[in-house]
Parts: sequence; structure tokens; C-alpha cells
Amino acid sequence: MSSSAPVPTQTALQFPEGFLIGASTAGHQTEGNNINSDWWEFEHRLGTPVQEPSLDACDSYHRYREDIGLAAGFGLNAYRFSVEWSRIEPAEGAFSAAETAHYRRMLAACHERGLVPVVTYNHFTLPLWLARRGGYAAEDFPELFQRFCVHVTRTLGDLIRWAVTINEPEGAGDAGYVLGIHPPGVLGDHDLAERVANNVLDAHHLAVKAIHDYGSMPVGVSLALQDMQYEDGATPGTTEWEINARISEKYIETCSNDDFIGLQTYTRIRFGPEGERGPGLHPDSKNGIIETDDNTQVGWEFYPEALNGTIRRVHAVSGGKPILLTENGIATRNDSKRVAFMDRALRAVHGCLTDGIDIRGYLHWSLLDNYEWSGGYEPTFGLVAVDRQTFARWPKGSAYWLGDVARTRTLPATPVAWPPARL
Repeated sequence: MSSSAPVPTQTALQFPEGFLIGASTAGHQTEGNNINSDWWEFEHRLGTPVQEPSLDACDSYHRYREDIGLAAGFGLNAYRFSVEWSRIEPAEGAFSAAETAHYRRMLAACHERGLVPVVTYNHFTLPLWLARRGGYAAEDFPELFQRFCVHVTRTLGDLIRWAVTINEPEGAGDAGYVLGIHPPGVLGDHDLAERVANNVLDAHHLAVKAIHDYGSMPVGVSLALQDMQYEDGATPGTTEWEINARISEKYIETCSNDDFIGLQTYTRIRFGPEGERGPGLHPDSKNGIIETDDNTQVGWEFYPEALNGTIRRVHAVSGGKPILLTENGIATRNDSKRVAFMDRALRAVHGCLTDGIDIRGYLHWSLLDNYEWSGGYEPTFGLVAVDRQTFARWPKGSAYWLGDVARTRTLPATPVAWPPARL
């Protein structure tokens, strides 16, 4: 067992009544053939860093009932997915009744199977018509997104139980205008990235108001925060991680009208006097990475306890606003390693709950081995494997393990060991 692993407790750990334990997905990563989106165009453009196009993805657009049935069958009680703006509004101002009805059927299927639906209104993708007039940088992006949120909430809101406005908004500027790994693929334009970050923040605030006006569900934003750990002599700087953390904190500091903060954490980032140290590569910079006991397929350190630091940070900055853990997981080929990661992550969550922090649920990323943006299909985060040719679903042991925790709301007294004992 690694030195950072938790020690056994005297008794099993119990989660509170109503605590959500489920899984997350996103439309473009699972549905397939999202041809009216900026990401579809980006994947097929020559010279981009995208490893491979999404194509049919997991074919979840047609197989959503199977996926929802799997999640419920494991024992999970919540399912997070996104509605695709490019499907619902394929041309400016033209809302598709058929596509809106498709997502209503998805929501109904969640209710039929006893899953609490958590819906993300924007998860990285934009309609092509909007991308061609500037995308997240368009001057009227906030108002256009507000209009979209009004439509979704008026037509689907009675079935939505938690609403996430924007997934990882800090990445809209950084990934698209500095790193160039998301559309529009611009490199190194920090000034434009900052303008995009402010534009998206305005859009979030308008979206919260729109959803509150037409719906009764709690509304928040999902922010990506890694546990930033500074050793003696380390000086905060301007790395990708630190810039994103500062943008996220701006959202938290201005979230007075939000009902909760969505938090997404995968690892810690350590800084010494010489700068960033240890694994901490971007998920799309996977070339040449070899997974070991101590890191993952995407180069991140295996450190499930990162949730302890980020939960406490959000709790302090937000003044105690409720937290919903909308993503947490690991890219690994070793499913036993995934179980150990979830076990230790949930122990960190339980410790925060014990200290009085208001956490409403834990949603694992992801339900399926799906399309991981510029990284393609190689990183496997899912509880369920997907055959790339037939789309057959193959549940992993980790799916049943998490389902048992959800069904009983209980973690065993003895933690899952990682790395396993060597003979």
C-alpha cells in the first residue's frame, strides 16, 4: 500500500440519506455523429492535435436506454449527461422539436429507472453557426447561450433535477486559445483567452437567471480544480493549472446566485522551488506516456486524495455553498486500480462530510469508455468498456463495486490496497 493510502477504520463508512452516487457522460463524447458542432469540424481539420475523429462515438444517441439501464442495474442513483446545443439549435434561432423530444425521452428513461438526471447545458461543444461568428469569443455569446437555456428549461426543465450551466468554463479560453487543443485551435493568445473567460462568466450568470426563471431545479457550474500543493520555497506562477485555478476561483467568488458548485478533480499538482514537479501532463499530451502504479494513462499522478484539498478549497472560497462532485475518475487499463482510486476518493469525500462540509453527491467520470477529445479513444475512464466496432457494452468490475456503494451508501472499513501486495 502506498504511503498516502488511508488506514483501516473500526467500522464501515456510511453516506447520508439522499447522497447521490452515479456516473457522468457528455453528448459529443458518447452520442456519435454530432456533425453540426464545432468539434466535428475541428476533428476533421488537417493539422489539429486531435488523435482521431469521434465518428460514431459510443452510439449512445441510439443506445441511451441501454446505458441508462446499465447505470441503474449496477445500483447507481444518478446520471449526468449533456444536451447538445448543435442538435437542438442547428441553425441560429431554429430549435428542433424532434431533437428536444429526444432529450426528453432520455430524461424520462432516467426517471423510469430511478436515476436522478443531472443535465449539463454546455459541455465543450458549440453549433457550427455560432463557432463561425466567434464561438465563446462572440460578443453576443452570453445572450445566445441564455436564449438556449430558456428553450431547454421551458421544454425539459420539469424532468431535470440538477442543472449545470457550463462544463469547465475555465477551459474555454485556455484549451481553445492558448493550448490549441480545442476549437478554434489558437495557440498562445493569452489576451483573447482572458476575454473569452470573462465572456463565458457573463454567459453563466445569464444562464443561471434564465434557468431559475423557468425551472425549479438547483443550478450551478462545473469547475475543474486540481489539488495545488506548494512546497517550502515554491512561488505561485502562471502555469496552465494555476491560470485555470484562478479563473475557477473567480467563478466561485461570484456565485452568489448559484445553488451549488460543481467540482471536478482528478489529481494533485505539486510545485517546488524549481517549479512544477512530478506527473502533471495535460490529458491530450499523452504521446509517450507509460502508465505505472504511480500515474495514469494520461500522465497524471495517482492521487485520489486530491479531492480532500479541492473540496475544502471550494468550501472556504464559496462560504460553504453546497458542492456536487460532477466528475472524478482515472484513465487506466487496470480496473483494480480504478476500484482503489474510487475507494480512496470516496474516503476523502466522507472525511469532508464528517467535518460538516455540505456535499450532495459523487458522480464518477465516466460511465463509458468514450471519446476523450484530442486524446481520442485511447484513454479509458469508463466503468463500462465499449467495443469500437459493434458498440457492445462490457461492464467492468468497478461498475458493480461502485453500484454496491451506491445501493448500500456504505464503504467497507478496510480500504482497497494500491498498489497490490507483491509476493
